Amino acid sequence: MLRKILSPESTNHFSSDLLYTGARVFVGMTMALAHGFGKLPPPEMMVGSLEGMGFPAPGLMAWCAAIAEVIGGIFLAVGFLTRPAAFFIGFTMLIAGFVIHAADPFQTKELALLYLAISLVFVAKGPGKYSVDAFLFKRK
Repeated sequence: MLRKILSPESTNHFSSDLLYTGARVFVGMTMALAHGFGKLPPPEMMVGSLEGMGFPAPGLMAWCAAIAEVIGGIFLAVGFLTRPAAFFIGFTMLIAGFVIHAADPFQTKELALLYLAISLVFVAKGPGKYSVDAFLFKRK
C-alpha cells in the first residue's frame, strides 16, 4: 500500500484527472470572481496608476488586464481555449508581479506570482480530461 502511494509511476487516473479539473475550476473562478470582476470597468485609480508608471494607453491596458482576468478566468474554469486563457492570465500576472508591484514587499506580490506559476502549469499541461477543450477537440 505504501509503495503504491509513494511510487511516481502509480496513479489513479480518475482521481488525478478529477483533482486537476478541480484545481483548474478553482483557479479560474477565483481569478474571475475575486480579482477580475472588481476591475470592470477599470477604476480611474487603476488607469491613473498605470499612467503614472508610464504605460502606453493606460485605459486600454487596464481593460486588457481586467478582460484577461475575467474572461480568461472563466475560460480556464470551464477548460475552453485553456492554453491561451492561461497564457493571458499568466502574462497579466507577470506584469502585476514584476512591474506593478516591483517595489512592494514579497507578501504583496506573492499572489500574482502564485497565479503566474499556476498559469504556466496550465499552459504546459493543457485543460485535462474533463474540459470543454477535451470534448471539442478529442481525437478519434
